[in-house]
Amino acid sequence: MSTSKTYGIIGLMSGTSGDGLDIAYCEFVKTQGWRYAIKEAKTATFPDDLGNQLSQSHLLDAEKLRLLDINFGKWMGKQVKTFCEATNLQPLAVASHGHTVFHRPDLGNTYQIGNGWSLHESCGLPVINDFRMRDVQLGGQGAPLVPIGDMLLFNEFDYCLNLGGIANISFENEGRRQAFDVSPFNLLLNHFAKKLGKPYDNGGELARKGNVNSDLLQKLNSIPFYASKKAKSLGREDIEEVFFPMFSEIPTLPEDILATLNAHYVEQLANAIPKKKSGRMLVTGGGAYNIYFIESLQQRLSPKIEVVVPEAEVVEYKEALIFAFMGALFLRNEPNCLASVTGASKDNIGGICYGLELINDLP
Repeated sequence: MSTSKTYGIIGLMSGTSGDGLDIAYCEFVKTQGWRYAIKEAKTATFPDDLGNQLSQSHLLDAEKLRLLDINFGKWMGKQVKTFCEATNLQPLAVASHGHTVFHRPDLGNTYQIGNGWSLHESCGLPVINDFRMRDVQLGGQGAPLVPIGDMLLFNEFDYCLNLGGIANISFENEGRRQAFDVSPFNLLLNHFAKKLGKPYDNGGELARKGNVNSDLLQKLNSIPFYASKKAKSLGREDIEEVFFPMFSEIPTLPEDILATLNAHYVEQLANAIPKKKSGRMLVTGGGAYNIYFIESLQQRLSPKIEVVVPEAEVVEYKEALIFAFMGALFLRNEPNCLASVTGASKDNIGGICYGLELINDLP
């Protein structure tokens, strides 16, 4: 058996914002700790019909959802095959997050589509997916999953904040890694930007022009989710059942809703940080490009916290990188999901591997 400690794995991330598939070929080297490198990366835009089906996937009947699961896996596999051919890469495996359709850990349910077998047969590589379900069956939230990468790959930062469809944060507190979903983020911002004819609020300029609605802000800040001190996560269901009704109850212009959401998110992030803890905060995900929000957050957290937006490669592909890393940990038979984060009964190794027999020489 080889003594090599280098793992070349492709990470795939299809986030709740639904804008495309992030593909990142990453190499991980294990010595005393872990080092990483993003060697090649791209985002494959969803074809219009596929994007529409994914956005409405939770409304499909069982047979149509199953077909979408298979076809989405096949489409992802084709993207991986094209990516590898264009870059002349031969990865050890593919680690895929999939597209979340349902996330109700309180009911023991979480479901990400992107069928492992169809993805595997389409790209010809071993595929690891379904990273969340084992944790949910152990009593956990199945989310967030990226803190294992924050802890082992980005430990030079005191906080790791990801601003995707949902905002989530990870940090060490009293010797334990803590992490949780803080609030919605782009799921709501993009929705109200579209009401103004924009796909998203570029740089936060729409929010900057709006006015904060104090009644709406107070109502948002009083949502029971924020008072919970247990492991917690947000899903599409929470956005539809809890958040959207509030915007109907208090009629507000879209630009004022965006300004109010900006203030709301800053407030909840400030509340999420331990009062006595200072340091540096790494910000990644599409929301890192929201200049107005980053300015507002830095103003609120100064001088205790320095907000750091890294190079574009890390901003855009950190989640895909960490799913690739979770794949490496899976292949090493090491925990890739932290009970201190999810509330599960124990740390666990999440994932199912399709085509494991193709990997003949694992360090």
